[in-house]
Amino acid sequence: MFPGFGTVLNVVTVVAGSAAGLLVGHRLPQRTRDVVTDALGLVTLLIAALSAAAVLDAGFAESVGDSATVLIVLGALLIGGIAGSLLRIEARIEDVGAGLQRRLSRDGDGEARRRFIEGFLTTSLLFCVGPLTILGSLSDGMGLGYDQLALKATMDGFAAVAFAASFGWGVMASALAVLVVQGLLTLGGVAAGNLLGDAYVSAITATGGLLLVGVALRLLRMKPLPVGDLLPALLVAPLLVSIVAAIRS
Repeated sequence: MFPGFGTVLNVVTVVAGSAAGLLVGHRLPQRTRDVVTDALGLVTLLIAALSAAAVLDAGFAESVGDSATVLIVLGALLIGGIAGSLLRIEARIEDVGAGLQRRLSRDGDGEARRRFIEGFLTTSLLFCVGPLTILGSLSDGMGLGYDQLALKATMDGFAAVAFAASFGWGVMASALAVLVVQGLLTLGGVAAGNLLGDAYVSAITATGGLLLVGVALRLLRMKPLPVGDLLPALLVAPLLVSIVAAIRS
């Protein structure tokens, strides 16, 4: 298969799952939709914990030192969060969601817009932040196969059914985010080849795991963390790994 096939497959499953969720969503009472959202929040919290555990990876600790792994993730979140808040990334993502809502949905009232934006933002972050997104896209780009993205596509498809039943059209719009993010990562894999070390991937994965905790807290309606503003942390984390590794060498 060609590089990027895994991303195409992922986009198709998100669209198909969203369509299925839209077909059954209006038939479910609000209480049932809330239960579905809570269940997805708990599963997201589990995925987040598994991702954040990458901070314990042996290759990561060997490259930067045992005591530096958590500090790198902390530094990435602080620096990335400051940069993201100054750039107003969360607000810009919401603006994109609102623009898509106006174009793709006939519902124009405030509640419909809120659900669209929340669905778009939540599922875009959930589908685009995580170990399978990073590792799968890079592996696909490096010609190592699309097996990881095929697994992710299957999970995202089922999740899209549940999310679309709760949030509506915004979930289907998140397929655009999947296409852009995973497409860029796949191109990065084509360019980087095997140059990206395990420590870099572990740092990105652990940082992404904590971002998913923020997504889970939003789904569980516990605290609306501005996860979008923290997205630059995914770029800061590998930079900090390079700096610390260079200092130790």
